[in-house]
Amino acid sequence: MAWQLHYTSARSGPTGRGGFQFVAETPGLPPETQAAVAPSLTYRPPPEAPLSPGQEELAAFPVAFSYDLLDGRPLLVRTRYLGRDYSGRYGNFLAHAVVAEPAELEGLRPAELWESALWADAPGDGELTGPVDLTPGPESDPEALGEWLAASGEAAYELLARLVGAVAGVLARGHGRVVLISDEAVAVARWIAVVSYSLPLAVTSRLSFVTYSADPDAAHHRVVGTTPGAWAAAHRDAAAAAIDVRPGPFPPAGPPPGRFARTVAGCWRDGDLAGLDALGELALVDPDTALDAALDRAAALLALCRDDPELTGAEEAAAARLLARHGAALPDWVWYNLLPGLPRMGFDLALAIWAWARRTGDTEAADRCGARCAALGLTDTRLRAQARERVPRLELSPAVPARLRPVAVEALHAAADLTEVAEIGALAAEIGVAVPAGEIRSAAAGRARAGAADLPAALAALPGSGTWTGELVAGAVAGLAAADEETLERVLTDAACDALDARPGVDWAAAPAVARRVLGSVGRRRDRRPAVTETLLRLDRVSQVPGDAETGRVLRAVWRAAPSVAECTAVLAACGAGLARHGCLAELPSRAFARLTGPELAAPGTLRLAEQVRAALDGRPSGEDPAVAAARDAAAVLAGAAALDDPRPDRVARELGTLSGVSPDLAESLWTAVARALAARTARFQAELLAAADPPVRARLTRYWLRDRPGRGLGGRGAAAERRNQLVEVALRLRLLGASDPRLVDWARDTAAGRLTYRQLDAHLRDLPELRGALRELAAERRES
Repeated sequence: MAWQLHYTSARSGPTGRGGFQFVAETPGLPPETQAAVAPSLTYRPPPEAPLSPGQEELAAFPVAFSYDLLDGRPLLVRTRYLGRDYSGRYGNFLAHAVVAEPAELEGLRPAELWESALWADAPGDGELTGPVDLTPGPESDPEALGEWLAASGEAAYELLARLVGAVAGVLARGHGRVVLISDEAVAVARWIAVVSYSLPLAVTSRLSFVTYSADPDAAHHRVVGTTPGAWAAAHRDAAAAAIDVRPGPFPPAGPPPGRFARTVAGCWRDGDLAGLDALGELALVDPDTALDAALDRAAALLALCRDDPELTGAEEAAAARLLARHGAALPDWVWYNLLPGLPRMGFDLALAIWAWARRTGDTEAADRCGARCAALGLTDTRLRAQARERVPRLELSPAVPARLRPVAVEALHAAADLTEVAEIGALAAEIGVAVPAGEIRSAAAGRARAGAADLPAALAALPGSGTWTGELVAGAVAGLAAADEETLERVLTDAACDALDARPGVDWAAAPAVARRVLGSVGRRRDRRPAVTETLLRLDRVSQVPGDAETGRVLRAVWRAAPSVAECTAVLAACGAGLARHGCLAELPSRAFARLTGPELAAPGTLRLAEQVRAALDGRPSGEDPAVAAARDAAAVLAGAAALDDPRPDRVARELGTLSGVSPDLAESLWTAVARALAARTARFQAELLAAADPPVRARLTRYWLRDRPGRGLGGRGAAAERRNQLVEVALRLRLLGASDPRLVDWARDTAAGRLTYRQLDAHLRDLPELRGALRELAAERRES
């Protein structure tokens, strides 16, 4: 039950003393209630009021009507200024307080009790035994307040919007206050009532207010009414937002009101009380959201239901989050009112309505929403990734993809770049939209020709190798074929070339210039050079321009680094005699042979390559043709290899005679390898070889043997001394065979001149008397000279 208390200055109250005291109360009132209520029972006249008012002037003093919660129970207080007290002094007032149960205010807003019949104009005496009739006062209903606002002019609605926004912000923050400045408390009471009707009913229980306070800085209520004089004397607390509600042509200053505040003002302007009820119903769906945000989101959702064209993207997104998180708690009228706005709806909102349609079994609505989501994904770059993740799971009816085909085609031709074309294609493929291949190719060609093409990114957006990928690549290549050099240079990066090369089935014959750029880039990787060369030559044949200069330039760049034997073998297998069409390719065998050393020259792979080169290129007219040089070098390699194993000195001599005319690098490699191998043969074999060889071959062979000749005075043991002894023996045997090499003889003569060396050589030849005699002759020649 509700309890009442009267508080005023009396000569003698229940306590028997004079002064301010509780003079009447409900029987059974808990003793602690008086102490709890007492801080709210104050009144100080406004500073602009007369100090000694008469009866008529007293009626103009503002009434302080307040509401707050006292330990969870509503506390309502109406305070009127009475003027003189029992002693004749001014300052007396009557405060009538009601402490009610929350259930007693169910369905009521506290502001409705302004001027209710329950308030006493004179203090009671003793017990207040009658029932507390919490009946709203006259003209406190929404209809009467709406008429009052309409009579106040358009500025009143602008004022209301700012007032509602300020109050909602204070309630959301949980601190601060809104100060209403007016000459009349009745105007403040009406504004508080309008604000209360504008907020959800449950929120009004948190809206503490007082219609008048002489000290607005000290008031603890969320909404505080005061007079201009009292506000001018206040310290202006920074936590207070002051709004002058006196009638005037200008709206109050401050930040522009939000969606909820503007919507509320519009509902009052239009007399749309149903809209206010709808706002209240929608605002409390999500209790975990801050009040001001929840109110704005409810207003946005109502605007969507009414197909408001001025709704912003952020507001729509907020409404969509509300639908997605708490859709099951929303009334059905919301969903049915949203559907007409679907053609202009954003992705998240359409998806939320799709979820409701699926939940309720409305297949037709679900398909419409799914189609809207898909269309947005196809046409809006920002939504495409989200659409690819979500739309394929929407389980669209079979007829929907066909309806989306024109949307996809239009989106393709509006795409900003090739990556966007690919993204549209990926989404279209995933939801089953069959776009004609020609449209894909045309869109890709247009973007590539304009240079708006990041090929690696575009191909990464289209996983797999389906129709979309093939047509996109074909279109991009066709577009690049029609592009200028600057565009080709910018688009065909190494990464782009690698991406194109990795795609099988590209018709390079239709775009030879693009192909050469791609293959030239890819061919710089050694492992790809033979395959790239084969493709370039095949392209050269198809283009019917033998020895095409541009192809030759690309091939020279590809084979800038010396080839290996394996690479040459692969190229020769693919090209055969066609190797001669491009000089840079005909040079490859010679370059491969020239970089080999020692055992590599006689390796099986080297010999196979030499045989294949000789078979493919031999018989060409002599001259400076690289193919002729390659055939000659191949023959030299085979001859050098044969010389290494042949047991007959005369045949080895003939084979070495064929090494003339090869490239200098190959000659150096061959002669070095052959000379070192033959140095391991016996002194007899070496001497007979020199004797059988032509003078130029003899001179070159001895030059290589002597190039690393052992030094003198090394003692009689070790490999160096053994090779020295062997070379002197070769010189002696060569002389006995009737032949000579001046350089070798001079070296042997100088070597034998040393006493110690001579003894070592003589010991070496101790079983060969004929050679010992030749040694003595050689040494004597040195002494005589």
